[in-house]
Amino acid sequence: MSNKDERKYLIPGLERGLTILMELSRSHREMSFAEIAKRVDIPKATAYRAIQTLEYMGFLRRHPTTGHYSLGVNVLRLGFEYVASLDVVQVGQPVIESLRDATGCSSHIAIRDGQDVIYVARVSAANATVRRVSVGTRLPVHRTSLGRMLLTGLSRAEFEALYPDDELPDAKPGSPDSREALWELVQADRRRGYVVAESYFQFGISSIVYPIYNADGEIEAVVSIMVPVHEIPAEERERLRGHVAEASETISGLLGHQGSASGRNLGQEP
Repeated sequence: MSNKDERKYLIPGLERGLTILMELSRSHREMSFAEIAKRVDIPKATAYRAIQTLEYMGFLRRHPTTGHYSLGVNVLRLGFEYVASLDVVQVGQPVIESLRDATGCSSHIAIRDGQDVIYVARVSAANATVRRVSVGTRLPVHRTSLGRMLLTGLSRAEFEALYPDDELPDAKPGSPDSREALWELVQADRRRGYVVAESYFQFGISSIVYPIYNADGEIEAVVSIMVPVHEIPAEERERLRGHVAEASETISGLLGHQGSASGRNLGQEP
């Protein structure tokens, strides 16, 4: 189909309105009516109707003093609602690939389903010797560092509904054996804002875990790296933690979270 044939199906009014929005969004935060009409190269009467329509619908805002126009709140709302609708795996996969490249460690995204952690995205380090988890792997929430971070988003009532018994199921050495012990661990994790766990679930494997927040400020998932050592070297700990924190911030932002997420406690150690 030729360009001429394609253009005959366009709606002129819609095209002009979108052209005005794109012109304002490029580098001009505010423009007068005359500037808009000149830049989009349409008759003033046509520009006036388009601008009035966009202002009425909340896509343009007119400054009460100068009369200049800028993008309205509905433009921002459309953008935030779009990014908030994106799936955490869809937006997170390229981020954890970059995280793997920066750290040299296998990287993961996981969510919680009841008392299970589910790995929903992963990338392996080139020299990874431990391939314990794959997409779809389920592990007990209370026995994993990822699960502990996911639990930090629960209230006490929600936590007790999830674990109604005082004793935790399938307790293993090194993990909490009671509901209260787990709750205290989770509260420490919540205050810290991240988890560094050394040989917590499997001997010789350490992890660094940060939360991923959605547009409502709720914990949607977690991002982590798996470090194949019993104890993370002190000289490497901050560098690795910084990379995971940055990945957390990036994915949270892509999901529409506007506050400070994983980086808020970057400088604090437990």
